[in-house]
Amino acid sequence: MWLKPEEVLLKNALKLWVTQKSSCYFILQRRRGHGEGGGRLTGRLVGALDAVLDSNARVAPFRILLQVPGSQVYSPIACGELLSGSDVYWAVATGATLEEINQHWDWLEQNLLHTLSVFDNKDDIASFVKGKVKALIAEETSSRLAEQEEEPEKFREALVKFEARFNFPEAEKLVTYYSCCCWKGRVPRQGWLYLSINHLCFYSFFLGKELKLVVPWVDIQKLERTSNVFLTDTIRITTQNKERDFSMFLNLDEVFKIMEQLADVTLRRLLDNEGFDLDPGLQEPSQITKRDLEARAQNEFFRAFFRLPRREKLHAVLDCSLWTPFSRCHTAGRMFASDSYICFASKEAGCCKVILPFREVVSIEKMEDTSLLPNPIIVSIRSKMAFQFIELTDRDSLVESLLARLKQVHADHPVHYDTTRDEDLTSSVFHSTSMCGDHRFGRIEMVSSQNSEEREKEMSPQLHPEALVAGFRRSGSQSPDSRLPREQIKMRLWDDHFVEYGRTVCMFRTEKIRKLVAMGIPESLRGKLWLLFSDAVTDLASHPGYYGNLVEESMGKCCLVTEEIERDLHRSLPEHPAFQNETGIAALRRVLTAYAHRNPRIGYCQSMNILTSLLLLYTEEEEAFWLLVAVCERMLPDYFNHRVIGAQVDQSVFEELIKEQLPELAEHMQDLSALASISLSWFLTLFLSIMPLESAVNVVDCFFYDGIKAIFQLGLAVLEANAEDLCSSKDDSQALMVLSRFLDHIKNEDSPGPPLGSHHAFFSDDQEPCPMTDIADLIRDSYEKFGDQSVAQIEHMRCKHRIRVLQGHEDTTKQNVLRVVIPEVSVLPEDLEELYDLFKREHMMSCYWEQPRPVALRHDPSRPYAEQYRIDARQFARLFQLVSPWTCGAHTEILAERTFRLLDENMDHLIEFKAFVSCLDVMYNGEMNEKIKLLYRLHIPPALTENDRDSQSPLKNPLLSTSRPLVFGKSSGDAVDYQKQLKQMIKDLAKEKDKTEKELPKMSQREFIQFCKTLYSMFHEDPEENDLYQAIATVTTLLLQIGEVGQRGSSSGSCSQEAGEEPQAPVPSPEQDSVFADTHNGKSPRESQAFPEAAQGDWTVSLEHILASLLTEQSLVNFFEKPLDIKSKLENAKINQYSLKTCEMNRQSQPELKLSSP
Repeated sequence: MWLKPEEVLLKNALKLWVTQKSSCYFILQRRRGHGEGGGRLTGRLVGALDAVLDSNARVAPFRILLQVPGSQVYSPIACGELLSGSDVYWAVATGATLEEINQHWDWLEQNLLHTLSVFDNKDDIASFVKGKVKALIAEETSSRLAEQEEEPEKFREALVKFEARFNFPEAEKLVTYYSCCCWKGRVPRQGWLYLSINHLCFYSFFLGKELKLVVPWVDIQKLERTSNVFLTDTIRITTQNKERDFSMFLNLDEVFKIMEQLADVTLRRLLDNEGFDLDPGLQEPSQITKRDLEARAQNEFFRAFFRLPRREKLHAVLDCSLWTPFSRCHTAGRMFASDSYICFASKEAGCCKVILPFREVVSIEKMEDTSLLPNPIIVSIRSKMAFQFIELTDRDSLVESLLARLKQVHADHPVHYDTTRDEDLTSSVFHSTSMCGDHRFGRIEMVSSQNSEEREKEMSPQLHPEALVAGFRRSGSQSPDSRLPREQIKMRLWDDHFVEYGRTVCMFRTEKIRKLVAMGIPESLRGKLWLLFSDAVTDLASHPGYYGNLVEESMGKCCLVTEEIERDLHRSLPEHPAFQNETGIAALRRVLTAYAHRNPRIGYCQSMNILTSLLLLYTEEEEAFWLLVAVCERMLPDYFNHRVIGAQVDQSVFEELIKEQLPELAEHMQDLSALASISLSWFLTLFLSIMPLESAVNVVDCFFYDGIKAIFQLGLAVLEANAEDLCSSKDDSQALMVLSRFLDHIKNEDSPGPPLGSHHAFFSDDQEPCPMTDIADLIRDSYEKFGDQSVAQIEHMRCKHRIRVLQGHEDTTKQNVLRVVIPEVSVLPEDLEELYDLFKREHMMSCYWEQPRPVALRHDPSRPYAEQYRIDARQFARLFQLVSPWTCGAHTEILAERTFRLLDENMDHLIEFKAFVSCLDVMYNGEMNEKIKLLYRLHIPPALTENDRDSQSPLKNPLLSTSRPLVFGKSSGDAVDYQKQLKQMIKDLAKEKDKTEKELPKMSQREFIQFCKTLYSMFHEDPEENDLYQAIATVTTLLLQIGEVGQRGSSSGSCSQEAGEEPQAPVPSPEQDSVFADTHNGKSPRESQAFPEAAQGDWTVSLEHILASLLTEQSLVNFFEKPLDIKSKLENAKINQYSLKTCEMNRQSQPELKLSSP
């Protein structure tokens, strides 16, 4: 590769470099100790020195220097690698790179050497060459996207070494690389860690020993930071069978974050296509860069911290200060600007957080810059509030970009003021001033093609107009209002808070509001505040009429999802009177059905009915729908799908938190998975299914304000309150009873409504009564004792445990597949496991490097376990070549195609693992008759088709004689007639044949020719090759005569008579017996005649004919009955699977290169 010219003092370089070629202006040098023999010790010392010093001179063992006459300064302008097979052995795949250095030398001689002679000034020569080489570098850099990296030239060098050392296809893009040590026991190996889009690779060459590691990201089961006796901080990679430690990074934090991101992106892209929507910038893996991964990590933190929609893309993060009127000072923090939001978070955790949707923003203006207010801007919102930001760097470009996005948002969703509702602001009852006037949410309403009156008239017959609990209160079924004074006190506290901190979605969110939420939100404010805290109010305002249209489209349709919804409707808070009548049930049905129609990927999942029921109690029907959207799609991501991956990830995080926060309990309950299975319903239903409703609703308050963190800390508080009883429990069932009794006896002293009966208890009446616990006390304890977990910590743990959960699903799939397949085959379980890994890896390699295909057709987690991974014809052909014992040289690929067509019974061009293994089992472990039957089926339809690639085989030409008698020459000169023996064997086989088995169709002459060719190819390079060829020639002649006899038997009597008058041919020699004999060997015209076209369709032989004929030759019987070892094939396949795929892709790319070349 070409290098940026840099000065080299040749005098000092002579100790390490040897000149190989020279010209007037250029010198090609070899690193001393590399190349020809005699430099073994020198080469090892230089290699060790390069590895230890991490030297840039180690880029390559060859270099080309520009020589300026009369100067002792030289410029290295190109380098190449050492040829493999040399005495030093420290280069990888260097045949190509040695060719590269020679190509560079030739290019210089052809293009520059003669040109330089026209220059008189040596400085001009140097400038010209440097400029030319830099131009070449720029051209190559642009083609390889190296300009995206921070140091393009060094990245290019690393890229060339990566490609040469690991020989991946070109589609395997290198993301970044690091110098580090890989520990093998107590011995560190200094080398380079390469992180690509699909693999983690390590290369080291130290003291003459080469080490290469290639670990696919999808094989990594655990990625963690740890420490050992020698080093305090290492990165440990755990796969199924090994652990690898890497250390001595310059910036270990950066490396670990990049590795986490790559592992997470790759695993979710390849293993979780059910629930993971990639960022638009990561849809094409080959375009992923280090910068993209860092931006993605920041973007995910931003969305999780402010709980914003997944579609939000972060554009800028800036340090600044925000004026906070409640503290009368500027609060230092960070501004986050995205597509539709301006957000602020203080540097001090919990001090202040603000979310400003662009829909609420009226103007963004720059103020005068002063010493007290440096670089200020003012953001004004519709509720007549203004937010002042100062200390913003690059203020002008920031304001310009914010105004552009503000204009775009207002153009997409025009709004105007609704001045008729100004008087509502003075009401003591809470009204939001966000843009949702149609839902009593403020002073702004949407502009649409219909006016609001028409829309209300259209939708009112379908939708319930108010929260269900409001109607329930008016019905008079409420208990005496003894608790109403407490509710009024809460209302006054909230009103005071709104005055000071704001009452819209743009309110200042501080520790004070968290304390108010922990006390319990007043019932009259609950639904509205849920909408604000989750920002569902923005979705509601942005989609007028959307829910009503969904209801119209979805109602009345019957499918599996609607049947599941109907079954669960009457199980949704059955103890609450609101769902003991058709009004509540109908509203619940509409919301759940509309959401399933909106998001068919999720559809409906159990526990959604319980959550939606609660939402309907406190919000209007359309508001409940958008709250459900917020919960399912951003607050509890991946919870409500087929495999509930999100919930399982959080259960795994919960286990880690138990170990950290409650070590004594974790030590006693060594298997925390049992405890996590108990707590799964806590997360899926937000405690609604296992706690009295009037208490659980306070938990939901905290959840909408603090997100999943509130559920984690409350779960820890529940376990801590019962730690003593749990430690004394004897088994899981007793622990379940302890927790169920505790949760069932949690009361809410401040609830204004009557206590509702609970049906969650797991204890009988004769047990000792359980003391009551107030929910407010439990929540307060959870914040005080376990509230120190930050969003960043939780997201980091989620990322780490998602790898474990996804790999756990893969292990479960594998074990279930093997459990189904093992009883049906004779392959050993350990070999079957190796075959499964090869089968899955073949699928994965196509996902890595081939053009995007409908992956869902191949890896669909919703399918039965045995059908989740399937391969196509090309993938099967590669596996067949690697592991099949029936290798036939060039004929192997054709046999693989026929085998695939035979196994593809449903003709969807995909086969599953069970079919693949069943076929291999016959080849390796089947009886002779089973193997012959499989071969027979491979040469009749559907395996053999009219358009078969081998249909134009030379064997269709007149090579076979059908006139030979059933008499064969023996070495003793005697003739033996096998006709009687053959007939008897066929009769015996027919008697033993299973009557229930479907009879296979007979084989035509064309199919028989292909069958013979396959047998001939299988015997090639066998130790008994000559005997097998002689035997198959004998058997083939037998079968040809049998087929001709059948053909003649079906002919007319005259034909039979003519056949009877035919003179008997002489006994052929062994050379003439061969079915592949040359037609120009002096045979008679009768022997070399072609098969008559009219009679060709009548020529047939059956499986019984073929099997009986093969049994007459002991060498053939020995060949098909000899034991075959699959283990050696499996070992070879694991080594060569990648290289075989790479070679195939290189062959496919060759025609493209030829077409693109001028």
